[in-house]
Amino acid sequence: MQTTFQIQTHGPGLYEFTNNVSQWVRGTGLLTLFVQHTSASLLIQENADPEVRVDMQNFFHRLVPPTSDPSMAYLTHTYEGPDDMPAHIKAALLPVQLSIPVSDGRLALGTWQGIYLFEHRDQSHERRVVAHLSK
Repeated sequence: MQTTFQIQTHGPGLYEFTNNVSQWVRGTGLLTLFVQHTSASLLIQENADPEVRVDMQNFFHRLVPPTSDPSMAYLTHTYEGPDDMPAHIKAALLPVQLSIPVSDGRLALGTWQGIYLFEHRDQSHERRVVAHLSK
């Protein structure tokens, strides 16, 4: 089974799409999710407290600030905007693919775990995540 999820983003942040995936999976197997972009990532993260998402976004913004920050003056790929190369770096540090067991049509996630697309760009984007369930 295979499908593609379209996730609309509105700037940097974590966008949960656990429910979309949960409604799609059937049977038992291994689910692979893969984001088809070089400036976004996938995460399994806590979905109970929204402050976790805010803190994750703030941490990665401090870790890899935009190229307009003097500490990033060494970067040369800047013509697509001050957020572009930092977005590529963040995507290189974080997963772009996830594997999740599926048992009897249910994702084997922990109690507080959710599936997120982590958008690293400032502008809105429609991101594609390919899902493949192997039995």
